[in-house]
Amino acid sequence: MNVLIVGSTGQVGSELIKLAPDYFNVIAPTSSELDVTDKGSVDDYFVEFNPFIVINASAYTAVDKAETEADKAFSINDNGVKNIAIAAGARGIPVFHISTDYVFCGKKETPYTESDATNPIGVYGASKLAGEKALTEFCDKHIILRTSWVFSSSGNNFVKTMLRLGRDRSEISVVSDQFGCPTSAASIAKALWAFGCLLYKYDSTSTKEDFPWGLYHYSNKPSCSWYDFAQEIFKQSKQLGLLEHEPGLKGISTSEYPTLAKRPNFSILDCEKIKNLGFVDIPEWQSELNDVLSDLI
Repeated sequence: MNVLIVGSTGQVGSELIKLAPDYFNVIAPTSSELDVTDKGSVDDYFVEFNPFIVINASAYTAVDKAETEADKAFSINDNGVKNIAIAAGARGIPVFHISTDYVFCGKKETPYTESDATNPIGVYGASKLAGEKALTEFCDKHIILRTSWVFSSSGNNFVKTMLRLGRDRSEISVVSDQFGCPTSAASIAKALWAFGCLLYKYDSTSTKEDFPWGLYHYSNKPSCSWYDFAQEIFKQSKQLGLLEHEPGLKGISTSEYPTLAKRPNFSILDCEKIKNLGFVDIPEWQSELNDVLSDLI
């Protein structure tokens, strides 16, 4: 069965290809081969390959640049998703889609559930929320997986930035008053494939309508601050020989590290809904971090 992975060269896309079950035939075009903002390009891929599932891992993720490139962010994160949703919905093809904790404002003091009101405070979050709405409107059979603080051994992410800074500086300042859950791209890919494998079984018994479609929160555990995350990165990197010495680490407030885009101070996701399904693993990010750092040796 064909599975079309859109955004195959990104962090999650790369892991989806690596971890694909044998009974799925993965089609993984690059962004130059499949431009999600081009409705004709999207339609052509659906006609040619008639995928069993589409997994959309494509996104504009430059949070700060989005503030000055709003049209580009919405073109990919909203219109691109809409093009996929319309093409899939018209053919009854399910879409698995990745979204973000940045759809929330971060003012809550307890973990965000799927039923909590969204209120993004930046262009990136707003564009991702618009994409969620487009998918919900045009494609009934969908899984939306909101996740947070994604890291892997590929692409640009906090782990690789800290490693680079750790080699160049003796002291690093990291924000200590923003809280969330680091999540490995590999664990996200495994969660999506878990849904895919279940759908494969459902399809063989003709009960696809009973599939647990909808919106889910998914992140690794436990929660922490960016400071805590950096501290563990340096500790493990030193143990694995990626750093000769752990740099000094200074915790600072968000106000001391101004960025173009505002970020939610609290974006911890409540993952009970997906956990209760019983077939998706939620690992600890410290273990996932060790796997990622080991890949970088």
